[in-house]
Amino acid sequence: MSSIIARRRHPAAGYAAVAGGLVAVGVLYSTLSGGGASAASTTTESSQVAAGQSLFVASCSSCHGLNAQGTSQGPSLIGAGAAAVDFQMSTGRMPAKELGAENDRKPSQFSQQQIYDIAAYVASLGGGPAIPSASQVSTSGADTALGSELFSTNCAQCHGFAGAGGALTYGKNAPSLNASTPTQIYEAMLTGPEAMPVFGDGTVTPAEKKDIIAYVTQTRKEANPGGFSLGRTGTVTEGLVGWLGGLGFLVIIAMWLTAKRRSHAKAESEPTHE
Repeated sequence: MSSIIARRRHPAAGYAAVAGGLVAVGVLYSTLSGGGASAASTTTESSQVAAGQSLFVASCSSCHGLNAQGTSQGPSLIGAGAAAVDFQMSTGRMPAKELGAENDRKPSQFSQQQIYDIAAYVASLGGGPAIPSASQVSTSGADTALGSELFSTNCAQCHGFAGAGGALTYGKNAPSLNASTPTQIYEAMLTGPEAMPVFGDGTVTPAEKKDIIAYVTQTRKEANPGGFSLGRTGTVTEGLVGWLGGLGFLVIIAMWLTAKRRSHAKAESEPTHE
């Protein structure tokens, strides 16, 4: 007993007791604060999904169904993901003006927060690609030279070498990228809207997507190399177009002069009747 009392009176015993108490308080605080943050986060997500569901029922269910299961007028959105919703609604393609028609970019009818709410509701139904974060679409440190190569390989056939858009088969058109935000470009690659194929992370990595975005956004700031708006293809191509256009104009003038001369000669050769 005397040895135990002696140990308790040891100077280090007090420090050990204080340290143990601090550790216990720290563990308890972190447990309580973590649980509170998690509960708050869950509550926020639930309220956002509920708000999104109300907006969806009011504005989208007539085509996509009350539970986004799809109807004869619109496809199912289960598994489409938040990124698809954000792209379609932020670019004004949805709600669609005309069923079955190709949807063009137009001003959005919803605020960005309303779009996020509807996207959260659709994502809650079946997952799908998420809206990319700010770090994912940031072009800081991106390689624009590699982005140019990737764009030429994967995108230029439809969107043109500078993203100015172009005609596709069956009367469809690839839209211009001049008004697209980095987030919308990333979302388009993730989800493949309209006739565009999906470029998943296995096909075009997240880093390569950033390179493409950097190239597209940088190209907008550069002066037009040819002076005319012909898809920014450069002076050689635009010069060739100008030369061919001028040559065609001269051919038309020559044909018109020849036809006029023949008509005049024919009129002179015809006998006159007095």
